[in-house]
Amino acid sequence: MVIDTFKAALGDGPLAWQANALCAQTDPEAFFPEKGGSTREAKAVCQACEVRQECLEYAMLNDERFGIWGGLSERERRRLKR
Repeated sequence: MVIDTFKAALGDGPLAWQANALCAQTDPEAFFPEKGGSTREAKAVCQACEVRQECLEYAMLNDERFGIWGGLSERERRRLKR
């Protein structure tokens, strides 16, 4: 199983939360929409994800500039940072 291999590769390290991320099981293009594209689908996945907070913290700490992370767009994360 691909998911089990992914979980084993992450182990107990700082990114281990990614093994439980729902986005890893869905179309990644939804999380990186074209400029002006809808973020609704990605944000709906994030709302149901058990590691949403860890994802958002990762994005904020690593200054992720593209995509939906932790249920927020880059613009929303930038506002949150202020």
